[in-house]
Amino acid sequence: MSAIDSINTSSEPTFTVAGFIAVCNQILEYSFPNVIIEGEVASFKVNQGKWVFFDLKEDEFTVNCFMPVNQLTAPISDGMKIQVRAIPKLTRWGKFSLTVQKVLPLGAGNIKKSFELLKRKLTAEGLFDPTKKRPLPSDLTKIGVISSTAAAGYRDFLKIIDNRWGGIKIFTINTLVQGISAPEQITRALDAFNQRGEVEVIVILRGGGSADDLSAFNDEQLVRAIATSRIPVLTGIGHEVDESLADLAADVRASTPSNAAEILVPDRSAMNIHLMNIKTQIQREFDHQITTVRDKIYHQMNNNFQEIQHHIDLKLQSLSETVKILHSFDPNAVLQRGYAILRSDSRTAHNFVPGETISITTHQQILTAEVTNAQKRNQ
Repeated sequence: MSAIDSINTSSEPTFTVAGFIAVCNQILEYSFPNVIIEGEVASFKVNQGKWVFFDLKEDEFTVNCFMPVNQLTAPISDGMKIQVRAIPKLTRWGKFSLTVQKVLPLGAGNIKKSFELLKRKLTAEGLFDPTKKRPLPSDLTKIGVISSTAAAGYRDFLKIIDNRWGGIKIFTINTLVQGISAPEQITRALDAFNQRGEVEVIVILRGGGSADDLSAFNDEQLVRAIATSRIPVLTGIGHEVDESLADLAADVRASTPSNAAEILVPDRSAMNIHLMNIKTQIQREFDHQITTVRDKIYHQMNNNFQEIQHHIDLKLQSLSETVKILHSFDPNAVLQRGYAILRSDSRTAHNFVPGETISITTHQQILTAEVTNAQKRNQ
């Protein structure tokens, strides 16, 4: 019996090379559809501007990694510690490799380095241009929120919205807000809100955390989705001192989730006080205007009254003078001054003759006399 015949008589399966690699990949796909692995980058290179190759190292252990360049959403370089989500595969050359789907830098120093590299790239493209920022709508009725509904920051946001204003409809898409899968989930949520078009503003919330916790918000794909959103985006990520590329891409950045709520809606109590102050100010202004107009009318009328009074006084003075003149022609007034009126009943001439009987009227008496002598008076 030949050696081949001896092997064929066993119960072990026989494969071609291609078949064996295919079976191995099926087993890997079934057992490990996705794996997340941490390690240090080594031998990083980009081939033909399309493919990224690097090794993931830990001490003396190494695994080869491969991915399309457009899926590298966080810049990396040799020596950086990263986390990858990948599919383990056996290549047609019989080498084990990871087909990487996502990369996330780890550690404050590596995150900062990746942050600066991507920031420089996106700034050059004008992605953070302040002139492209849109103001948030006022008088909001519908708000879209992207956050982990289990997070304290999300609950704080809802509480403040309700306490400050209330009556606003909140649409929430629950996503991871940290880790390697968070950027994709948040990006899909952004796309969903934009496609539905039912909200007036989109808010991305995440409370405070370490640099590793917040690194998901430096993902290039997510940052581009925020910058190109048709609906204005407000971010409330981390603490006041934290800054992410998502913040730079958003139309408005809040320092915290609570601050995001304060930016979106006014405080009803403060608004009521403000309105009361405005009312009081308007009432004071109104009263002042009334007083001013009333005083103006009073002074005008007073001036007119004085003019009329002066005119009347002049008329009365003129009338008094006229009365005096008329009074001077009153016969009784003349008689009171000692004069007398001589009158002849027999004729109307002014020349009296001796022997004529005349009537003499004084202030107190009427006398009858006879003319005994009459001479012409020299004038």
